Amino acid sequence: MANQLGVLNALDAAKTQWYHFTAIVIAGMGFFTDAYDLFSISLITKLLGRIYYFDALSEKPGTLPLRIAAAVNGVAFCGTLAGQLFFGWLGDKLGRKRVYGLTLMLMVICSIASGLSFGKSPDGVMATLCFFRFWLGFGIGGDYPLSATIMSEYANKKTRGAFIAAVFAMQGFGILTGGIIALIVSAAFDHAYKALPYNVDREHSTAPQADYIWRIILMFGAIPALLTYYWRMKMPETARYTALVARNAKQAAADMSKVLQVELNAEQEKVDKIGREQFGLFSKEFAKRHGLHLLGTTSTWFLLDIAFYSSNLFQKDIFSAIGWLPKAETMSATKEVYQIAKAQTLIALCGTVPGYWFTVAFIEHLGRFAIQLMGFFFMSVFMFALAIPYPYWKTHNTGFLIMYSLTFFFANFGPNATTFIVPAEIFPARLRSTCHGISAAAGKAGAIVGSLGFLYAAQSTNHDKVDKGYHTGIGVKNALIVLGAVNCLGMLFTLLVPETMGRSLEDITGENEEDNGYEQRFSVEKVPV
Repeated sequence: MANQLGVLNALDAAKTQWYHFTAIVIAGMGFFTDAYDLFSISLITKLLGRIYYFDALSEKPGTLPLRIAAAVNGVAFCGTLAGQLFFGWLGDKLGRKRVYGLTLMLMVICSIASGLSFGKSPDGVMATLCFFRFWLGFGIGGDYPLSATIMSEYANKKTRGAFIAAVFAMQGFGILTGGIIALIVSAAFDHAYKALPYNVDREHSTAPQADYIWRIILMFGAIPALLTYYWRMKMPETARYTALVARNAKQAAADMSKVLQVELNAEQEKVDKIGREQFGLFSKEFAKRHGLHLLGTTSTWFLLDIAFYSSNLFQKDIFSAIGWLPKAETMSATKEVYQIAKAQTLIALCGTVPGYWFTVAFIEHLGRFAIQLMGFFFMSVFMFALAIPYPYWKTHNTGFLIMYSLTFFFANFGPNATTFIVPAEIFPARLRSTCHGISAAAGKAGAIVGSLGFLYAAQSTNHDKVDKGYHTGIGVKNALIVLGAVNCLGMLFTLLVPETMGRSLEDITGENEEDNGYEQRFSVEKVPV
């Protein structure tokens, strides 16, 4: 386009080069850590219950009281939501790079601090754990808008979706690594400190050394983040931020000349002409141009995360309900951690990780819209297929496991990836990080609803089978039906999200065009339904 800056044209047309892969690894390791930290808590909650809420008179091992379980599971999400809004806004105000290192250091410090949670009483340990996990979540929250925005602004237009998807796919490896670390640590402790099952010896079914297991698992999350800190600090600011937001054409050209290893002209006069009409987030102009897009990205991410996080965080409860995990009282504490980790690692290996990489492979062929719609559709189908004949699955565990893995496969080869990608593409550069943060925060609100709601809802309708301290719920079967219905709503709201495949960011957002050109183009180019 005549109005397009040379430096941005060069980025759009660049062949896939080494710096693309470097950016994927640097941004992706943040996501690896995010997923590891957020999902590792589900591996250790049963252990925390056994250690800190042991009751010698009870026939079942100790479990976290309802309010404590809700806090431990949900507090990191609350921090993440706040971090997404704050760092998303800050990324547009100060620049992507300046904020990027800060979020990483916060994650490293709080990962270590979570494992060092102190206090003699159970309430003291849980309070410090929740405190540090909130701030851990705050740092993780910043990684969402910044990683997505940096990758979308560095990528070329042909493979932009695949590159952003590859960053997000590191989440799958984070979940998988969490399971593997828990397997290794629990197996090592089980071998070193033998303990009898709870129904044989209640007092000694949890070895005193088991308290180190959950701390080691949580603290390991700091290592991958620490390894990439130096490289994050060396990354130059994105050219789109420097040129279109900071309006410094000379710096943008100098930075990208080094990255692309070509000579680029500054074109300050073009920068001065582009985007002179600066509308804000709360303006009528933004509502007219991007209001429906923001509604589409926030609602789909919100609905997806209700289903995705409730299923992911409570795999252990679902596995126990169908009899895939042995009853808690027939295992020692370390054995239970091992069994939960084994189940989650299998699900990650069979369904979670492959789904992410299917998105990377096909997103530039099928497009964002088709993958998101298809993903929501198949998630609905498999949720209903699990829920409606639920009594049948109790005696056919392998079939249940296959179907359950497929829901994760289509979440990740579907809306879990696309809801992360699209907000980084459809909003103007000066509001891109903020709008991605708002969309992601809506997702985390869904995660809070899903994780806390499922905690209560999935409890048995039979009072005798309810976990200690809980009230009767609607049961796993009805909870799965609700999640299926939520996915159907996700399909509906996907219709508000435009297709962005193969187009320049400035072409999508209209930053290079006159107002009437933008309106005319978007009114003609509707999403194929």
